[in-house]
Amino acid sequence: MKISSTIKDKLQTKRFVIPYRVYGNGGPHVVCLNGIQQSMAMWLSFIRRFASHYRIVLFDFPGQGKSDVLQGSNNVSLEEQVDILHEVIEASGVKDITICSASWGGVVALAFAAKHPQLVKRLIVGSLSTRPNEHMFKTIENGSRINSNDRGKIADTLINSFGQDLPDNVKRKILTQFTSMSKEKLSSFYEHGLFVMAVKNLKEVVNFKKIQTETFLLSGEKDTIIDLEDVKYLASQIPNCHFKVVKNVGHFLHLESDDVLEVYNSFLPLT
Repeated sequence: MKISSTIKDKLQTKRFVIPYRVYGNGGPHVVCLNGIQQSMAMWLSFIRRFASHYRIVLFDFPGQGKSDVLQGSNNVSLEEQVDILHEVIEASGVKDITICSASWGGVVALAFAAKHPQLVKRLIVGSLSTRPNEHMFKTIENGSRINSNDRGKIADTLINSFGQDLPDNVKRKILTQFTSMSKEKLSSFYEHGLFVMAVKNLKEVVNFKKIQTETFLLSGEKDTIIDLEDVKYLASQIPNCHFKVVKNVGHFLHLESDDVLEVYNSFLPLT
């Protein structure tokens, strides 16, 4: 079933053009945040499942989808991403929001909730820990050694590292994404990897104690780039945080199995 957006627009800031979509006309408000090098398309199954009950906002950060960097560096700071989220929320008119996030999107969600606690009703954070594990470090290092012109090999490295359980059609989309990726977006991807390696610990960039909203932290039991004990530690550092291991999936959660949508459903406001 195809669901059309009720709003399809672009937000222009000083440095960026950010495309965004709004689905649904009523119900509690949900904003979904993509993982690194993903786009709004990662939430299509979420939209099909929940748009009839919620007003849902999707958008692409710089370096994702059809977003554009108008001036300055392709390297987009966490602070800039938090500000972009704030501007999208204002432009789309949503309030008392639930943020549903994936991977790096969870970092932005936590940083936003720490800075703007009055705007967030609850957080659903998937596939996140306080630090990259050894396997993730090796993946980043291996990827950085690949010739930038061999983008198919970059995609294969990522898929083999932590996307083994993705459906074949999603793997093909990732391969197509990387083989057609612009030089600027590839540069942004590399810069992000370097940032992850440099930070070492999420506590360096996010003040967990300032997060006041109810938080649900999800981790796939087969996730190879996140250590479960570190996810448990992250949950212990966030006030009012609930932690759940999701069976039979890895880092990509609902992209690997639609069953994960029912896990989201148990945490969304209508339940």
